[in-house]
Amino acid sequence: MSEIKMHGTTIIAVKKDGKVAVGGDGQVTLGATVFKANSQKVRTLHNDKVLAGFAGATADAFTLFEKFEGKLKEYKGNLKRSAVELAKDWRSDKILRRLEAMIIAADAENLFIITGNGDIIEPDDNIACIGSGGNYALAAARAMIKHTNLTAREIVESALEISSDICIYTNKNFSILEM
Repeated sequence: MSEIKMHGTTIIAVKKDGKVAVGGDGQVTLGATVFKANSQKVRTLHNDKVLAGFAGATADAFTLFEKFEGKLKEYKGNLKRSAVELAKDWRSDKILRRLEAMIIAADAENLFIITGNGDIIEPDDNIACIGSGGNYALAAARAMIKHTNLTAREIVESALEISSDICIYTNKNFSILEM
């Protein structure tokens, strides 16, 4: 049996006007089959002070969320330090480095994409996207930031909608969190 992966996941985060919104679709695929349509890929961490979303192998993502939550607790909610420490562990630990997932994490001040290669990417334009539909959502969000007055949440929702119309692995069952 194939590993359950979130190949078609679209996760997007937008920071605008003092707000941050993170959203994702709900599709989980097993090979070329929709295995689940309403998965929750975004959640709050560290007493609802951090928003996070994941793309990749499901079990790997849950393992990383656990590790990340531990880092947030250890570093008293300091998102930047926690992201650095998670990335260090992820890259250097023999078991963790095999995990196939990516995380978007955001709080009131920061927005990061964290990868297993040790990358911590802070986007220049306050938009972060991961997953198969991520580039479609990114293009849509950049246009909306530049040419509309939509809120962060509205941009996330609209970008997910556009991505789901293009990416065959992204559905319209969205979960969006905002702070």
